[in-house]
Amino acid sequence: MSATLVPPANPIAAPVPADAIRRRRLLLTLWGLAVVLALLGLAAGPSGLSWSAWVADVGGDQAMLILGQIRAPRTLGAWGVGAMLGLAGAIAQGLFRNPLADPYLLGTAAGAGLAVVLVLAGASLGGVAIGLATAQWLARLGMVLAAFVGALGGLTLTLMLARGAHEPMRLLLAGVVVAVVLGAVSDLVTTVSPEALRGKQSFMLGSTGFLGWSSVSVLAAGLAVALPLARRYARALDALTLGEDSAASLGLDLPHIRLVLVGLLALATGLAVSQAGLVAFVGLVAPHLVRRHAPAPQAFTLLASAAMGGVLLLAADVLARCVIAPQELPVGVLTAVLGGGYLMRLLKRQASE
Repeated sequence: MSATLVPPANPIAAPVPADAIRRRRLLLTLWGLAVVLALLGLAAGPSGLSWSAWVADVGGDQAMLILGQIRAPRTLGAWGVGAMLGLAGAIAQGLFRNPLADPYLLGTAAGAGLAVVLVLAGASLGGVAIGLATAQWLARLGMVLAAFVGALGGLTLTLMLARGAHEPMRLLLAGVVVAVVLGAVSDLVTTVSPEALRGKQSFMLGSTGFLGWSSVSVLAAGLAVALPLARRYARALDALTLGEDSAASLGLDLPHIRLVLVGLLALATGLAVSQAGLVAFVGLVAPHLVRRHAPAPQAFTLLASAAMGGVLLLAADVLARCVIAPQELPVGVLTAVLGGGYLMRLLKRQASE
């Protein structure tokens, strides 16, 4: 009787591909940075990052108020807003097959800005003085809802003008037109009601100062809905990278897929804008950094872009509180400077190659 060959009990495992190692390393790095930055966010106060001030805050009578009700929700909320923008940017760039696509290209930013200006102008024309206390009240009770509704309204106008999401180029052009028109209307409103200009400027520059536990809850619910849905359509985004004809030949219902992805893009962008205003460049830069350090299919890119966006905005939030402490810089200004600088460096490197 011939002997039967039996495979060894503990065969040597196949080597892990280099791409998988890079992806795993990137995710671990992002989560590690998120933890470190979260701790710095809890420590950053009116004096910036000061050890003595941190000890005094922790040991003081107001520790639960300062850490539990102000810094903790602001830190978590900043990560959530950045994650929303990073996810929206990855969806936009995959949907339009354009690395320069960002979450605001379909009229959502212009719609949100106009809605906020209308709220502020209505309060001013109604005889309400826009002081600091009133501005804070409006920011939480009026501007949040107005910005979200305005973002969805801007997207709706874009879809109506483009006659749906069937043709990506027409959709992009419609978004540009809607953004210009709504921006002009917003400027006209501020001309009639100059008191609304200050609130509009604060909204346009972006701020994480008003983020509370309610904001964290809204952002967490949004991520819980948007991330699984986006990953469900990740394979369709992979197919779109091959071209319209190739994707259609695979039996994909492209109009339906585009409409769902545009809806996810609007949901993520609208929630982020409603909570923190117009934070620039995070949604544009986050997918770039992911693809640069760990090229991967869209399923990974969407998840990693969300984590990258959260880290970027959390880092900008900590810097905004520390650079000129005890004053704060608008977080959107920092993201614009850092993101714009990164893209300029990237373009310069590509031009020299």
